[in-house]
Amino acid sequence: MTGMDLGEDEILARQLAAVASSVGAAGGLTGRVARRMKKNVHEIDLVLPLPFAEALGRVVRVLDQAGPRFDLTVPGTQLRTDARTVRVVTGGGLGGMNPVVVTALVEALPWGEGCAVKMRAAAKEGLIKQRAGEKTAKRLAALLVG
Repeated sequence: MTGMDLGEDEILARQLAAVASSVGAAGGLTGRVARRMKKNVHEIDLVLPLPFAEALGRVVRVLDQAGPRFDLTVPGTQLRTDARTVRVVTGGGLGGMNPVVVTALVEALPWGEGCAVKMRAAAKEGLIKQRAGEKTAKRLAALLVG
Protein backbone atom coordinates (compact mmCIF):
# COMPACT_ATOMS: atom_id res chain seq x y z
CA MET A 1 0.00 0.00 0.00
CA THR A 2 1.80 3.02 -1.19
CA GLY A 3 2.28 5.50 1.62
CA MET A 4 0.27 3.48 4.11
CA ASP A 5 3.28 2.34 6.11
CA LEU A 6 4.17 5.91 7.09
CA GLY A 7 4.99 5.97 10.77
CA GLU A 8 4.33 2.30 11.50
CA ASP A 9 7.82 1.67 12.88
CA GLU A 10 7.69 4.73 15.12
CA ILE A 11 4.20 3.89 16.44
CA LEU A 12 5.19 0.28 17.11
CA ALA A 13 8.43 1.30 18.85
CA ARG A 14 6.58 3.72 21.13
CA GLN A 15 3.86 1.18 21.91
CA LEU A 16 6.40 -1.53 22.73
CA ALA A 17 8.30 0.91 24.95
CA ALA A 18 5.06 1.72 26.79
CA VAL A 19 4.32 -1.98 27.31
CA ALA A 20 7.87 -2.52 28.62
CA SER A 21 7.60 0.44 30.99
CA SER A 22 4.27 -0.84 32.32
CA VAL A 23 5.95 -4.05 33.47
CA GLY A 24 9.03 -2.35 34.92
CA ALA A 25 11.44 -2.77 31.99
CA ALA A 26 13.46 0.02 30.41
CA GLY A 27 11.00 1.56 27.95
CA GLY A 28 13.56 3.78 26.22
CA LEU A 29 15.88 0.88 25.52
CA THR A 30 12.98 -1.25 24.34
CA GLY A 31 11.88 1.48 21.93
CA ARG A 32 15.36 1.74 20.42
CA VAL A 33 15.62 -2.04 20.01
CA ALA A 34 12.10 -2.23 18.56
CA ARG A 35 13.02 0.15 15.75
CA ARG A 36 15.53 -2.45 14.52
CA MET A 37 13.25 -5.47 14.79
CA LYS A 38 11.69 -7.02 11.71
CA LYS A 39 8.02 -6.43 11.03
CA ASN A 40 5.38 -9.01 10.32
CA VAL A 41 3.16 -7.30 7.74
CA HIS A 42 0.04 -8.69 6.12
CA GLU A 43 -2.16 -6.96 3.57
CA ILE A 44 -5.66 -7.97 2.56
CA ASP A 45 -7.79 -6.56 -0.26
CA LEU A 46 -11.56 -6.78 0.19
CA VAL A 47 -14.61 -5.58 -1.68
CA LEU A 48 -17.62 -4.54 0.38
CA PRO A 49 -20.85 -4.42 -1.68
CA LEU A 50 -21.95 -1.24 0.09
CA PRO A 51 -22.17 2.45 -0.76
CA PHE A 52 -19.12 4.43 0.34
CA ALA A 53 -20.65 5.94 3.50
CA GLU A 54 -21.86 2.54 4.74
CA ALA A 55 -18.59 0.77 3.92
CA LEU A 56 -16.58 3.48 5.67
CA GLY A 57 -18.93 3.28 8.67
CA ARG A 58 -18.43 -0.49 8.90
CA VAL A 59 -14.64 -0.16 8.72
CA VAL A 60 -14.63 2.58 11.36
CA ARG A 61 -16.85 0.54 13.72
CA VAL A 62 -14.76 -2.64 13.40
CA LEU A 63 -11.41 -0.87 13.78
CA ASP A 64 -12.62 1.39 16.61
CA GLN A 65 -13.61 -1.75 18.53
CA ALA A 66 -10.11 -3.14 17.97
CA GLY A 67 -8.23 -0.19 19.46
CA PRO A 68 -7.60 3.55 19.64
CA ARG A 69 -7.53 5.48 16.38
CA PHE A 70 -4.53 7.41 15.08
CA ASP A 71 -4.89 10.38 12.77
CA LEU A 72 -3.49 9.63 9.36
CA THR A 73 -3.40 11.49 6.08
CA VAL A 74 -2.35 9.50 3.06
CA PRO A 75 -1.03 11.70 0.26
CA GLY A 76 -3.58 12.05 -2.53
CA THR A 77 -6.63 11.00 -0.48
CA GLN A 78 -7.19 14.03 1.77
CA LEU A 79 -9.11 15.95 -0.91
CA ARG A 80 -11.07 13.01 -2.30
CA THR A 81 -14.67 12.42 -1.29
CA ASP A 82 -14.52 8.75 -2.31
CA ALA A 83 -11.51 7.61 -0.25
CA ARG A 84 -10.68 7.62 3.46
CA THR A 85 -8.01 6.02 5.62
CA VAL A 86 -8.46 4.74 9.17
CA ARG A 87 -5.59 3.63 11.44
CA VAL A 88 -5.73 2.00 14.87
CA VAL A 89 -3.36 0.26 17.25
CA THR A 90 -4.58 -2.98 18.74
CA GLY A 91 -3.04 -5.87 20.66
CA GLY A 92 -1.96 -9.11 19.04
CA GLY A 93 0.14 -12.13 19.83
CA LEU A 94 0.29 -13.91 23.17
CA GLY A 95 -2.04 -12.17 25.63
CA GLY A 96 -2.60 -9.28 23.23
CA MET A 97 0.65 -7.70 24.46
CA ASN A 98 2.23 -7.16 21.03
CA PRO A 99 1.06 -3.86 19.48
CA VAL A 100 -0.29 -4.09 15.93
CA VAL A 101 -0.81 -1.07 13.68
CA VAL A 102 -3.81 -1.61 11.40
CA THR A 103 -4.41 0.74 8.49
CA ALA A 104 -7.43 0.51 6.19
CA LEU A 105 -7.96 2.50 3.01
CA VAL A 106 -11.60 2.58 1.87
CA GLU A 107 -12.20 3.64 -1.74
CA ALA A 108 -15.44 3.78 -3.71
CA LEU A 109 -15.39 1.59 -6.81
CA PRO A 110 -16.54 3.08 -10.13
CA TRP A 111 -20.16 2.79 -11.21
CA GLY A 112 -21.48 2.12 -7.71
CA GLU A 113 -20.05 -1.41 -7.51
CA GLY A 114 -19.27 -1.08 -3.80
CA CYS A 115 -16.02 -0.21 -2.11
CA ALA A 116 -12.51 -1.58 -2.07
CA VAL A 117 -10.86 -1.93 1.33
CA LYS A 118 -7.09 -2.33 1.47
CA MET A 119 -6.11 -3.38 4.96
CA ARG A 120 -2.55 -3.59 6.27
CA ALA A 121 -1.57 -4.88 9.70
CA ALA A 122 2.01 -4.63 10.98
CA ALA A 123 3.64 -5.84 14.19
CA LYS A 124 7.23 -6.23 15.34
CA GLU A 125 8.56 -9.78 15.59
CA GLY A 126 10.93 -10.95 18.30
CA LEU A 127 12.71 -14.27 18.61
CA ILE A 128 9.41 -16.11 18.87
CA LYS A 129 7.46 -15.57 15.65
CA GLN A 130 3.84 -14.83 16.58
CA ARG A 131 2.72 -13.50 13.15
CA ALA A 132 0.63 -10.91 15.01
CA GLY A 133 0.28 -8.69 11.93
CA GLU A 134 -0.99 -11.55 9.78
CA LYS A 135 -3.36 -12.95 12.40
CA THR A 136 -4.78 -9.52 13.23
CA ALA A 137 -5.38 -8.65 9.56
CA LYS A 138 -7.23 -11.93 9.00
CA ARG A 139 -9.31 -11.52 12.17
CA LEU A 140 -10.39 -7.98 11.34
CA ALA A 141 -11.05 -8.81 7.68
CA ALA A 142 -13.38 -11.60 8.80
CA LEU A 143 -15.27 -9.13 10.98
CA LEU A 144 -15.60 -6.70 8.07
CA VAL A 145 -17.11 -9.20 5.66
CA GLY A 146 -19.13 -11.08 8.31
